[in-house]
Parts: sequence; C-alpha cells; structure tokens
Amino acid sequence: MTDELQIAIVGAGIGGLTAALALRARGLSVTVFERAASPRELGAGISIHPNAVRLLRRIGLHDWLENINTRSVGLSLWTSRGEPVLRPPASPDSPTYQVHRVELLEMLNDSQADVLVRFGHNCTGVKETEDDVRLTFANGVTARADVVIGADGIHSVVQREIGLVTHPTSEGIMAYRGLIPSERLSWAKDLRGLKMWMGSGRSFICFPISQGRVINIVAFVPSNLESEESWSAPGDLKALAAEYDGWDAPVVEAIGALDETFRWGIYDRAPLPYWSTARVTLLGDAAHPMVPHFGQGAGQAIEDGFALAILLEDAKPADVPARLKAYERLRLGHTSRVQAASRDAGRFYRSENEDAAERSLRMDKWMSAAGWIFQYDVEQEATALL
Repeated sequence: MTDELQIAIVGAGIGGLTAALALRARGLSVTVFERAASPRELGAGISIHPNAVRLLRRIGLHDWLENINTRSVGLSLWTSRGEPVLRPPASPDSPTYQVHRVELLEMLNDSQADVLVRFGHNCTGVKETEDDVRLTFANGVTARADVVIGADGIHSVVQREIGLVTHPTSEGIMAYRGLIPSERLSWAKDLRGLKMWMGSGRSFICFPISQGRVINIVAFVPSNLESEESWSAPGDLKALAAEYDGWDAPVVEAIGALDETFRWGIYDRAPLPYWSTARVTLLGDAAHPMVPHFGQGAGQAIEDGFALAILLEDAKPADVPARLKAYERLRLGHTSRVQAASRDAGRFYRSENEDAAERSLRMDKWMSAAGWIFQYDVEQEATALL
C-alpha cells in the first residue's frame, strides 16, 4: 500500500460530485461510482444558499454558477390571500442561486476533468478490512480504496453495510412539484427571488431558474396517505388545484399553467447515532436526510464534501480512522441542528391560523436559523480541528 490515499465515492449526485471536486482540488485521488448507466437527473429547481455558494466559488466554479443560475433577491412571504407577511433583505455579498437540478448536475459532471466517474456501477457490498475497503458491484467489478464515502442517498447501500438502519416517519405532508415556462405566467417577469404563500396548513413556493426561462413550483399540502419518497410519482392536477381553491391569483394561475405535476411524500428521520467506521463514512442524504423546508439538502451535502477534503488532505492511510471520526464529530451535530431547523421552518410555513404571538415566535426562530445556517463556514470549522 502506498501513502497516497485512494478514495472511492459511491454516488454521483450533487454531494458525491462536489465532494470529488473538493477532494481533487486538494490533490487527493478520487474515483466516483454511480449506479446509473449515464448522467441523468429528473428536472426540478433547487436553491444553493450562501453557505454552499462560497464553497463552490473557492474551487473555481464561480463562472459556471453565474452561467446557469438565476440569482435570488431574497424570499418574500405572503398569506394565502396575497397579503405580505415578511420580506427578509437579500445580501449581494452572500447570494443565493436558484438553479435547475439538471443543469447543476451537468455542470458538476463537466467539471470532473481530473476525477474518474464510473457509471453503471451499482454498489452491492462494502467489506472493510484492517488495511482497506473492498467494494463489489452488480456488474461483477470489484475495487479497493483506503476511504469509502457513501453519497448514495436516502436508501444508501453504504449506510446499510456499516450497520445503520433508518426509520422514516411521515410529516403528514404531500408535496407537488412542477416546472412552468415563464412566458405562460402574466406575473413571472417580475419574479426575482423566492415567493411563498402560507395558509391553512399549506404552503406554495415558486422561483425562477434557467436564467428566468422557467418557474419552479413546489406545493405542500396536508395528507394522511402513504406516498413514495420519489420525485417522479405522477400527481393529479385536479387534486392539486382543489387544494388551493380561492388562494391568491398567482397561485391559481400557476397551477392552471402546469402540464404535469409530480408528488412525493415528505418523511423525516432522526439523526443517526454515527456516520463512520474506521475507513467508511457517509455524506449528504445518506448521513442526514432532512425535510426540504430550509432548502438545505444540497447545501449540507456540499459542506460535507468540503469538510472531508480539509480533513483528509495530508492524511496517510494510518490516519484515516481518526480523521473520519473528526469529520463525524464536526458534521453530525451541525447537520442535526439543520434537520431540526428544517422541521421548524415547515411548521412556521403552515402556521397562518395560529395565534399571533405563537406565530411571531416561530418567525423569530426561523430568521435566527437562517442566520447561523447561511453564515456557517465549514472550511474554517474543519481547519480548526487539525
């Protein structure tokens, strides 16, 4: 065995590909294994908040981001009848970028010049020895590594292979999502940031992506039905319209402009007791899946990758167990706080009918969380551990 770490990442989603770039930027040898036969991703809009934007800029992705993003001017909150609730100021020095998920994955794939990405490799086993880790794949291929990073999502094989089991619980919420060409909406030309309507246990959010050519919508409605944790299950447009009957005109217009909608059940999970063994660790949804109400799924996965890059930069194989435990100590507590803040945000968004004092407390808590989440610099925190 050489002293140069060989790192394997299982999963080529946003977290896995970003981790590969962050690790490679610090001179580490990385191979990414992805179960899909080729780069592909379902279309949807996501937000990349300041805590993640500053990290992507540091590895030279600023111009890429500027080419694919629609820069946000902040989030405005409205009641279901169109009355303003709050408009927090946006900071030009700490932007949020609104991007099409497909375009972001394409950007990250195109940036992998020095990283080997092997598609068509469905991981079926992770066997850790005293000296390394052996990976097996459904196509019969095997591989070895000094470090394995499981970035393979909420149904993570790597998580299972290191002895962890998660227990999802329903939030009692069904989400509908869709994409609308902006020319179909009379008000889209004036939309510059994220706009959310709140009321009656529901919320409805929209924001522009793809340089304003497309409007992304997500609608959260109460439900006692079991539903897939999937972005691709077809939804019923008539049922969606009925949920928002009588709401503010832009909401009704947006639902009427949809050609199709997809639904997914919103499930929560408690923080895991651990993420790491001696040579295997987890990242992103495999480590800390969270409800989407703070838009931090991608951001926290990106932070994970940059933390690992700092902590593994000069490590020798013998250093790996201690470095992975340091990573776990750094990230498990912080992401658990973000998970809790995301739950609280969802409750706030659905609080229109609560007593004014209770609602004010929820708003204050939400604004406070936005501050510490967006200002967090994971590289500074990781460097302080060395």
